Amino acid sequence: MEFEEAHGLFMDKHLTERSGERRGRLVRGHNYAEKLFLQNVWWPLFESLDDLYPEYEVYDWNRKSQFLDFAFLPQSGGSLGIECDGFQSHVKDMDRERFNYAVNRDTFLTGMGWKMIHFSVDDLQHRPEVCRMLLQLVLAPHLARKSAGVDILSEEKEVLRLAWRLGRAIRPKDVTAHFSINFRTARRLLQSLSEKGLLKPIVGRRGVRHYELRPMHPEQIW
Repeated sequence: MEFEEAHGLFMDKHLTERSGERRGRLVRGHNYAEKLFLQNVWWPLFESLDDLYPEYEVYDWNRKSQFLDFAFLPQSGGSLGIECDGFQSHVKDMDRERFNYAVNRDTFLTGMGWKMIHFSVDDLQHRPEVCRMLLQLVLAPHLARKSAGVDILSEEKEVLRLAWRLGRAIRPKDVTAHFSINFRTARRLLQSLSEKGLLKPIVGRRGVRHYELRPMHPEQIW
């Protein structure tokens, strides 16, 4: 499925499930920056919009309703809040009181178990690879131990986390240097992850020297 089709189905689903102000907020709030995040950052990593909720309602310490641009709420647990911040609306036009509230809100949500992450609209548009790297860095510690019913060994999980943090094709020597293990063990781990469909071997003139991360499904997180 292509992104535009998936995004259309995604919006139809959430609009159908909402009413009143929650529906109105989605109509008004899901605009250019939010779609840019999905298209340039989330979709290339996951090729899925499952477990992602646009304009998600939360409450502050005074039970005041607020909306996050996105909430990632996988069925296995965990709460990630994602904000797409434009300079004009989130910095230039923000007075001291609003700034203080925004800082306190993120701290409150963190205390309530949320992990908050912010992306600038400029980066979403011009440097999406940086945003993908940062998102991978945040999510890497929460990689699940199973993928599509396949068990992932603890050491394989650590290799996946390393691959996410690197943000590029991973090599056996990356694994040997990071974990202080021999080349044969590193290659075995990479080959095992390739056989389980989590890494894609890149064949060159000297054989397989690099492995790329395959798009992951949201269920593989947390």
